[in-house]
Amino acid sequence: MIVFPNCKINLGLQVLQKRPDGFHDIATVFYPVPLKDALEIVPTENIQQLSFYNYGLTVHGDPADNLCMKAWRLLKKDFPGLPFVQIHLLKNIPMGAGLGGGSADGAFMLKLLNDKFHLGLREEQLLYYALQLGSDCPFFVVNKPCYATGRGELMETIAIDLSGYQLVLVNPGIHVHTGQAFTRLDMNNALAKTGFVKEAVMQPVTTWKQQLFNDFEGPVFEQYPEIKSVKENLYKLGAVYASMSGSGSVVFGLFNTAINLTSGLPVHYTVIQL
Repeated sequence: MIVFPNCKINLGLQVLQKRPDGFHDIATVFYPVPLKDALEIVPTENIQQLSFYNYGLTVHGDPADNLCMKAWRLLKKDFPGLPFVQIHLLKNIPMGAGLGGGSADGAFMLKLLNDKFHLGLREEQLLYYALQLGSDCPFFVVNKPCYATGRGELMETIAIDLSGYQLVLVNPGIHVHTGQAFTRLDMNNALAKTGFVKEAVMQPVTTWKQQLFNDFEGPVFEQYPEIKSVKENLYKLGAVYASMSGSGSVVFGLFNTAINLTSGLPVHYTVIQL
């Protein structure tokens, strides 16, 4: 059984405060994007072992720490009869890029196991498990445009339709460490900005350049000016709105006219018709 985990972009992102549990309260709008990995599970017969196989982009680190593996182990605790499987992941979404590709893989693994082995989990139960995997994971259970608060798990679906726009994803090839990005944020008066993202995205896209913002851009652009240059170049090329997604490093641009990308973007980019 195979599924195709997609990525997301953040249409604005506010970091509001650090919580007693060490996480941060945020406000953002998640928007699903059809750039996808491929995830397959194959039940193993007479083999009491969980295995993971990686194709495409290399997933670094211990396979035991992969969110797909963690998702299986999480469900195994509550469903002891869950069979051992081979996990095959074709990685296409870049990592450390702010697109939530790893979170998508973990969330889709939960849904895949639920469907394949008829576990009977409802959406709210899948959301509970997904949050244990990571803050972005619950979004991929819902997988619709959402205004998200808390750690990102408190979601309200909203009516945003970007169909007709062309989305350009630019990957500078820089791995931004999310934890370090949080430590570089200026949290003074952060709570005063509460609600700006939701209000801004409900306005015409042509106003977003003046109204939407991503709090991570300040510290990340300071550390990596080449990422800032990508955003500036997207506007020079005619983007209606451009922003870094999440804590970076991918920067995206929304275009409502024909795009000429033959110059101005010397790094890897992907064009998607929304």
